[in-house]
Amino acid sequence: MAKKVQDKTPHYIFESSWEVCNKVGGIYTVLSTRAKTLQEKLTDNVFFIGPDFWEGKKNPLFKESKTLLSQWRKSAQLYDGVSFRIGRWQIPGEPIAILVDFKPFFEHKNEIFGWAWENFGVDSLHAYGDYDDSIIFSWATGKVVESYYKFFGLTLQDNVVFQAHEWQTCLAALYVKKFVPEVATIFTTHATTIGRSIAGNNKPLYDYLFAYNGDQMAAELHVEAKHSVEKQAAWNVDCFTTVSDITGKECAELLDKPADEILMNGFENDFVPSPAAKFDEARKAARATLLRVANTLMGTDFDDETLIVSTGGRYEYQNKGINVYVDALNRLRWDERLTRNVLAFVMVPAWMKEPRADLKAALAKKKYDAVAEGAIGDPRITHVLHEQDTDKVLSQMDWLDMHNRQGDKVKVIFVPCYLDGNDGIFNRHYYDLLIGNDLTVFPSYYEPWGYTPTESVAFHVPCITTDLAGFGLWANTLKGGASEIEDGVKTIHRSDYNFDEVSDTIRDTILHFSQMDKKQVKAARKNAERVAEKALWKHFIKHYYEAYKKALDKRDSRL
Repeated sequence: MAKKVQDKTPHYIFESSWEVCNKVGGIYTVLSTRAKTLQEKLTDNVFFIGPDFWEGKKNPLFKESKTLLSQWRKSAQLYDGVSFRIGRWQIPGEPIAILVDFKPFFEHKNEIFGWAWENFGVDSLHAYGDYDDSIIFSWATGKVVESYYKFFGLTLQDNVVFQAHEWQTCLAALYVKKFVPEVATIFTTHATTIGRSIAGNNKPLYDYLFAYNGDQMAAELHVEAKHSVEKQAAWNVDCFTTVSDITGKECAELLDKPADEILMNGFENDFVPSPAAKFDEARKAARATLLRVANTLMGTDFDDETLIVSTGGRYEYQNKGINVYVDALNRLRWDERLTRNVLAFVMVPAWMKEPRADLKAALAKKKYDAVAEGAIGDPRITHVLHEQDTDKVLSQMDWLDMHNRQGDKVKVIFVPCYLDGNDGIFNRHYYDLLIGNDLTVFPSYYEPWGYTPTESVAFHVPCITTDLAGFGLWANTLKGGASEIEDGVKTIHRSDYNFDEVSDTIRDTILHFSQMDKKQVKAARKNAERVAEKALWKHFIKHYYEAYKKALDKRDSRL
């Protein structure tokens, strides 16, 4: 029996994700904002492993080093058959990043799938789509960890932890458990494959969660392979984790395995302008940009007294609640109690073709009288879409007869592009526009955590979310009950069947906010800032160290 290790803090941490140096979604934010906190503690004993999509071309998020760990890198390629680049992830803390070339392992795909079945019961028979890439990348990742451990002669006393994020990397945790059992393994699911699939297929998830059989639903929804590797990882790692209590319930029901620890998603607020004068300047510039584009597009003269509202995130029409957001704006449009102009944006990237040439030309003019010259084409959208006639946002607006007519107090603009500073119309990053909002709305139906409301309150912008989002549930705990917009976050109760109630509540909350005086708004904005402070990694990192301890304890008990 191996000698027990008394110290249960990690000395080395390896983390693997498809989103290392690859900005795709919320997991990128989780890893990139937490990296500095770990780097300050472990100083270059933290390694983030991701896929190398950028070989032969420049990755703006990765700065390669030819000298960093060069002897190990050469040894890994020569003796372990795994090739990768090493450098620094260009984020706060600049941790070491290892980008793996996993393509050579495709010639061994059948053997790898066979190994996964024979050793852990992972069923890859019905695999398709991105499954192959993910599993092969996971295999290569496992070999990277094994190579490092053996090259540097690490032992139990070094307390090495490997953490895999999402199903795309969890086979690596199984590889490590098999070939480097001295390494403690953690698997974090940010959203179960089955839960996301049920919600994405318009099936009721929450009211029937207790009745669903995960394996049966995987077959019905044709995600058996992804579900299988996810489930086997959950059962076989030393510590299985997820990001919120609501997703924890999914894990217990659909994977038949409760999470061992809840790792809530924190963030760092170093992207928020400071001091106050700089913040105010950025907010003023954002509002000027939003109003200028809107007025040019619609032929209006909305001024700074306009209430600016937005939603953002991935284009998951039902899961992100975009449908109920548009519906609520339509209800507000007809509400006689509304006395202010409301300018609402839908900022979600769709299948965008190009920025609108007519709008771009109008914005380029030094002087453009929007009111005199009228709206530019369709006054509801800023960029041209592929297959625009079938777009869900525009189709819903057509159905509701929402066309931003001159008499409408509520006008809605669809911004269907990545706001990366080079979209051709706004030419500002998402954060540089978010700060100009008065209010944001993220009425999610399926949202394990929810970074968009977190980002909103970081910029002192009060937000509306739901208790089907991990962030919304957490925000409620701060008050000990349902939160209101005066608290900085309004958390709406949402279920499978209360769409109308949610829509009415969003309408009423925006209406109420529009009637608040400057002192009340200032207080709500201050409370939003306070909520954001409580979500910083310095408060949430303790849950990771608890997971590390549980994983190391389990490792010791099985050796």
